Amino acid sequence: MSTQRQRVLTGITTTGTPHLGNYVGAIRPAIAASKDDNVDSFLFLADYHALIKCQDPAAVHQSTREIAATWLALGLDPERVTFYRQSDIAEITELTWFLNCLAAKGLMNRAHAYKAAVQDNEAESQDPDFGVTMGLFSYPVLMAADILMFNADRVPVGKDQIQHVEMARDIGQRFNHIYKGQYFTLPKAEVGDDTAVLTGLDGRKMSKSYGNTIPLFETEKKLKKSINKIKTNLLEPGEPKDPNDSNVFEIYKAFATPDQIEDMRQKFAEGIAWGEAKKELFTLVNDELAEARERYNELIEKPTELEAILQAGADRASKTSKPFMAELREAVGIRAFK
Repeated sequence: MSTQRQRVLTGITTTGTPHLGNYVGAIRPAIAASKDDNVDSFLFLADYHALIKCQDPAAVHQSTREIAATWLALGLDPERVTFYRQSDIAEITELTWFLNCLAAKGLMNRAHAYKAAVQDNEAESQDPDFGVTMGLFSYPVLMAADILMFNADRVPVGKDQIQHVEMARDIGQRFNHIYKGQYFTLPKAEVGDDTAVLTGLDGRKMSKSYGNTIPLFETEKKLKKSINKIKTNLLEPGEPKDPNDSNVFEIYKAFATPDQIEDMRQKFAEGIAWGEAKKELFTLVNDELAEARERYNELIEKPTELEAILQAGADRASKTSKPFMAELREAVGIRAFK
């Protein structure tokens, strides 16, 4: 009995260097899902989205290169998935304008990022829209175009992005209603209950904004140094330690097997020294990433190989986006005279 393949779309904003939190929370589960024969995976580098927060051309370019190399090094198979750069698909920006003409400003006013910016400005007695660009304000419309262009059934996101997928549904439904057709699939946000949120060096969520990350492909020496910086309490060797209140144990769990987790839990009860616990954590993380690190370093030095892979992915994506955009143009009345 055949099962209809579900189209799953994931975007990765090209700002910053990938870290362990990105790997555990997004990259590893997405690559695993892409190997499912019942899933049609679309993964893209969201370089247009990067421009909202970063106006450093070199940084955007370098981040795009690092993120592309990271996903491929960790096992993403470009023959199984459609892996492309957002800016290589011209139809996405054209669709963004179509959707902008339908998206209600009131809906955009409720977007979390915009509301947060307004609240911050008001707290400092600034004009509510001080520093707010149209890129930030209409970010959900571009995200809707990313999703609707390829009629994704499911969009894996963090909890903070659920609202944007719901907005994509609203906008797509409005387009279908106004132009009297089922042009767009209405996507569903997918938030994995078992998706790990990795703690950073200071115990907060690992995030570039907190400056508490461990870069994914540091050298072994730098990785060990970063792990040794993980904040711990003052309990001495031999004193029992609570694994449920330990940043070291939280990160360890994300890389360990169930048996390894139980073994480490017992060592905590027996009072393992923090230095020894960090040493075991380093060994575990390094063993999982060593082979991928080598592949990453090879890819980073071969930009033409990366470019060829992305262009092949763009060609594959365009086989969907170009004819669909022609259909949408016809629907809205932008067509040749006959």
